[in-house]
Amino acid sequence: MRLLFAALMSIGVAGTVDAEVNLDWADLVDVSAQAFEDPFEDLSYDQMDDLVMVVRLRQRLEKPEIPLEEREKYKARLAETEERLAQADIDVAWLLSQRWLVAERRKEAAWAGNPQLDGQTVTVAGFAIPGPIDDTGVATAYLVPERGMCSHLPPPPPNQMIRVRLKDGWAPSYVHEPVQLTGRLNIEPSERQVMVVDGLMPLRATFDLEVEAVRTLGSENDRREMEQSAADRIRAAMDRKTGGERASE
Repeated sequence: MRLLFAALMSIGVAGTVDAEVNLDWADLVDVSAQAFEDPFEDLSYDQMDDLVMVVRLRQRLEKPEIPLEEREKYKARLAETEERLAQADIDVAWLLSQRWLVAERRKEAAWAGNPQLDGQTVTVAGFAIPGPIDDTGVATAYLVPERGMCSHLPPPPPNQMIRVRLKDGWAPSYVHEPVQLTGRLNIEPSERQVMVVDGLMPLRATFDLEVEAVRTLGSENDRREMEQSAADRIRAAMDRKTGGERASE
């Protein structure tokens, strides 16, 4: 449910900045914000589908213009769906009362960045997406942990995206160019519309990186190694629970 992570390599970087932190993408997450009760995680795909159907059917039945025959059909289907959920000991009323609370907590968790990294000089590897010039005239880009994110794949959570401010004339030469960047990392939440492969997309980033040194990872070996490492770590991190347990509300 939470995309976390790309590979970080501790190889030499061209430039004058010595990195204090070789950053792992999983380190960007504020772990304390991830620990909350999410009752929807325990539902199977079919149960979640039934819950969505209950909401839709109830909304349809609220419309007075629905013909009687169609209304009776909706009522029967609603009763059948609610009964199926009740047999699985699922409290529909309680779950629906929790949905906006859980949605807000998921949003907060997705934006929450690790405060210990704020202001640190870091080295991080990922895939760069060209961005627009910012209000101060500085070229920007976005760094994501996995190739394809924000174009053929959904964007990562904001705390897994870094808005990059560039200097010295370097910019990504194509979308998802593999790079290793060194610079000062700050927690500066932002949201901007950026043109990517499939058109304009809102890119939401918790972090801002003032780049001091760049290493492009152009060899096929570099790309393969980084992609595989990132994919493996993302899959592992998606199922990780804080301390192996879920905290109570």
